Amino acid sequence: MKTLLQLNSSLFAGNGQSTRLSNAFVDAWRQSNPDGKVVTRDLAANPVPHLDGARFGALLAKPEERNAEQQAVVDFSDALIAELRDADVIVIGMPMYNFGIPSTVKAYFDHIARAGVTFRYTENGSVGMLTGKKVYVFAARGGLYQGTPADMQTAYVRHFLGFIGLTDVEFVYAEGLAMGDESRKAGLAKAEEALRELAEPLRKAA
Repeated sequence: MKTLLQLNSSLFAGNGQSTRLSNAFVDAWRQSNPDGKVVTRDLAANPVPHLDGARFGALLAKPEERNAEQQAVVDFSDALIAELRDADVIVIGMPMYNFGIPSTVKAYFDHIARAGVTFRYTENGSVGMLTGKKVYVFAARGGLYQGTPADMQTAYVRHFLGFIGLTDVEFVYAEGLAMGDESRKAGLAKAEEALRELAEPLRKAA
């Protein structure tokens, strides 16, 4: 049985365009994988705590030296990582806020980047340990950023995911959503067309 992990991060919940696009893809995936399992984590509705000194110290502490509070932090991180490890497909709905990723996604990333767990250091550099998975990122933006120096989101997300072993990453962009009705319609139409192209192979496989 295949498993899909859906991560949403829009402040507007189901009304956010990144969520709507990711939901549409998940619906197509369900149709082609009727026996599949979908795990959904809404990082806006149920945010991961931001990393502070105490939480970072807990993640670094040796198992035999952790107190109960530190162990709870590690258990929480382990649960997030287990969801990733168990998933065959990962779908991320990600709006752009102030040129970057939502802070809730950064907090999530901070809790899944664990040396010896999701990546390891070698003589030749770091090696990601979460391999063999497909990632789809549905990115919604108010302006037009794709392919420009202002798109600091894509490079960061791709680099971080690759760092933990998730190198097969595909982005779908809905851009120009805050630039008037015509721009919004054009941006959504382009994203929906890209979504159909991704979903078609899934329907054929059903």
